[in-house]
Amino acid sequence: MPDGNSVINLGDLAKPATVLIEKVCSAVGVLYEPQRIKKKAAAEAEAEKIKALANIELSEIEQRGLERLVHQEGRKQENIENITAKAAKELPPEARTEELEEDWVAHFFDKCDKVSDESMQSLWSSLLAGEATKPGTYSKRTVDFVASMDKKDADLFTKFCQFTWVLGELTPLVFNTDNEIYEKEGIDFTALKHLDAIGLISFEPTSDYLRMGYQKQTVFFYYGQPTLVEFSKEKDNQIQVGKVLFTQAGKELVNICGAKRNQEFYEYAVQELSKQDLILSSLLLNK
Repeated sequence: MPDGNSVINLGDLAKPATVLIEKVCSAVGVLYEPQRIKKKAAAEAEAEKIKALANIELSEIEQRGLERLVHQEGRKQENIENITAKAAKELPPEARTEELEEDWVAHFFDKCDKVSDESMQSLWSSLLAGEATKPGTYSKRTVDFVASMDKKDADLFTKFCQFTWVLGELTPLVFNTDNEIYEKEGIDFTALKHLDAIGLISFEPTSDYLRMGYQKQTVFFYYGQPTLVEFSKEKDNQIQVGKVLFTQAGKELVNICGAKRNQEFYEYAVQELSKQDLILSSLLLNK
């Protein structure tokens, strides 16, 4: 952030964003001024005043401890403000920020105030924006889970989520772990075992999961693209969806991980689904 500039100008924000900032202020004691926010440099200058006044009483090691504390708190403050600023910009007009629980906000920032990496801050800001938009979407347990992830885990999960369809609910389609469509994106057997081990997916390498209860006609979606599906029976139809399902934490995080649509995978998935007892009608098949 440029020195001397406010992270958030309240005059430029819509009501949901200003309510979010007020919630953050109330929960963690962060003060956002309308035009200017106290910066880390100002906090350090204040610490210098304290040291000067207490120079006689403080030993050298105590002075170093005070400097370390001020540095740490200044960094935390900057992280809190950056994450909040990014989240405020993501909020839609219909966000229900007034329902956001302050206890949840306090717990959230207790877990992320040390996060300085920009890409990880983006993940945290999306998490905050998602909860502020629809309170109750993300549990404290999921917040704890994200806090345990490192950047490598987050990047791997983002790559994996490009294989997600909506088949009534969010469902990853991994039909063959040895297929090049997955391996060239870094999603191989080892990667899947790791995502299973850290609790984002359930991976069964020797069997396939089923989704059941479909009517004769339904619509599946891949990143917003609809595909009409027709089964042979009038009801109680099922499909094999491959070797992976999301855990609850995975389901909560898939929408904010930043994954992108993969057209090559879409075509592959349509081909694989077509091998089962169903007919798919999509833009791909109508060309």
